[in-house]
Amino acid sequence: MRKVYLDYAATTPVHKKVKKAMEPYFSDTFANPSSLHQFGQDAKVGLDKSRKTVADFIGAKSKEIIFTSGGSESDNLALKGLFFKLTQDKDFKPHIITSAIEHSAILNTCKFLEKQGAKVSYIDPNQKGLIDPEDIKKEINKNTILVSIMHANNEVGTIEPIQKIGEIIKKTKQNRQENDNNTPIYFHTDAVQTFGHLPISVDDLKVDMLSVSAHKLYGPKGVGALFVREGVKLLPLIHAGEQERKRRGSTHNTPGIIGLAKAVEIAGSEMEKERRRLTKLRNYFIKELKNSINGVKLNGHPEKRLPNNVNVAIKGVEGEALLMSLDEMGIGISTGSACSSTELKPSHVLMAMGFTHLRAHTSVRFSMGRYTKKKDVRYVIKKLKPIVQRLRDISPLK
Repeated sequence: MRKVYLDYAATTPVHKKVKKAMEPYFSDTFANPSSLHQFGQDAKVGLDKSRKTVADFIGAKSKEIIFTSGGSESDNLALKGLFFKLTQDKDFKPHIITSAIEHSAILNTCKFLEKQGAKVSYIDPNQKGLIDPEDIKKEINKNTILVSIMHANNEVGTIEPIQKIGEIIKKTKQNRQENDNNTPIYFHTDAVQTFGHLPISVDDLKVDMLSVSAHKLYGPKGVGALFVREGVKLLPLIHAGEQERKRRGSTHNTPGIIGLAKAVEIAGSEMEKERRRLTKLRNYFIKELKNSINGVKLNGHPEKRLPNNVNVAIKGVEGEALLMSLDEMGIGISTGSACSSTELKPSHVLMAMGFTHLRAHTSVRFSMGRYTKKKDVRYVIKKLKPIVQRLRDISPLK
């Protein structure tokens, strides 16, 4: 059976060069990089080089990079670490602003922080998935300590106006200084879907913290990083040794970190060419879907979207049924975020965008990657047409 994987937004296969770069750190250069002997220092050389590679890729300083276990931990460290640091020995109710379409790592963390006394504002997007910076500006008050908006949505692929939001935060900081308001305000973005796929400069985006994950750009699972701008103080989530400048205890996952850095290195040399290729393939996919199957509607912004994302609603076809039917034919897709795809409830992203339950339940996500070819897209559409017709014939979603 021919197999076609179209769920790159959920995870990517490890690049062969990444795997090769990691291998020596499992058995040869295996020592703990915190050890003072030569074995440990040999491993530390690789660790330090990797930190610089990641930092340079986003225009940061090496000391501003904290290695983590992935995007979810990075998000948790950014939000919880800042909240608990700023509320130490202080009697005020901090305010956080985020969007209603964030990844569960942000939304569930915000729900937790609400139980700890935080006030959280959830901004709804428009029907294309865009967050209006003016809506954020209106929500900022004297107790706002953090704004967290994702760089691009993992389900519908819409790229958010992070730079404009960053400018608002910067002006707010200046106004507070002029008005003797000592409450700091910071800006965080979850860049898991864009890191390694779109150019990122932390200074251009004007962010104070930025979360990334290796397994979204052909690196290993279980490793990621958090950029924390110099001067931003966090309480660690993991209290142990003095790793990561006392900001994240635990022995370093050296092979994983080496793999992350190698994936970043490869992305740096291929990103622009791959972005153009996938954008062209994405547009072809959307056009052919609409031409081949009636009742197909695109979810997300038509232009301001990730180059590999095709999220569509197919009238009269339940998304889960379509996913399982394609899976039987060796084709892998998603009905939304991989972290919540086991739940038979409508996507919180699509619902926040103002769509009906019906449209949300008939939506699926195709996400392409390095190994997706035009012939794969043609093959999937060919197989999709009879499946859609069969499901429509038996579906109550009329």
